[in-house]
Amino acid sequence: MKLPTERARHSAGPVAVGAADAGVLLLRLAVGLILAGHGAQKLFGWFGGRGLETTGKGFSQLGWDPGVFYAGLAGVSEFLGGLGLAIGVLTPLSAAACIGVMVNAMAIAPEIDLWSAAGTAFVYPMLLAVGALTVAAVGPLRLSLDARFPWRDGGWLPAGFALVLGVVGAFVILALK
Repeated sequence: MKLPTERARHSAGPVAVGAADAGVLLLRLAVGLILAGHGAQKLFGWFGGRGLETTGKGFSQLGWDPGVFYAGLAGVSEFLGGLGLAIGVLTPLSAAACIGVMVNAMAIAPEIDLWSAAGTAFVYPMLLAVGALTVAAVGPLRLSLDARFPWRDGGWLPAGFALVLGVVGAFVILALK
């Protein structure tokens, strides 16, 4: 039995939603909503967050001046990037925003140890960045608003775009800090 090629599968007409579509939806929802929630904490004080002014003071204490600007930038990146991942819209760009803010979080992590008993300061943002990159690489698939766009099925180009834009953006912000 010969398996259909990638092109043949996409031009053969409607295909039922499969386990991969559901699995990627779960990954998008988990990573995206966690990031959007963190952004909402920073921006609006939702979910037990402290809001922009107080978060800005914390950013200033970490050397990010003006703190409110950097807290707002991080909050917007997490909130919009996370929502974009969750609903599957402009997925490579959404993933880039998430990757960028998580690279910055990793850069200031007090402990870069994958198996530290003391905490998960580096591991948590690393895992969220890898999750966002994975969504860009695999694509948001059929259960997304991007279902009709060429990056629906991911690939090297959307993954590379998300990774390069996210990392370059993170390094630009780190250089401005």
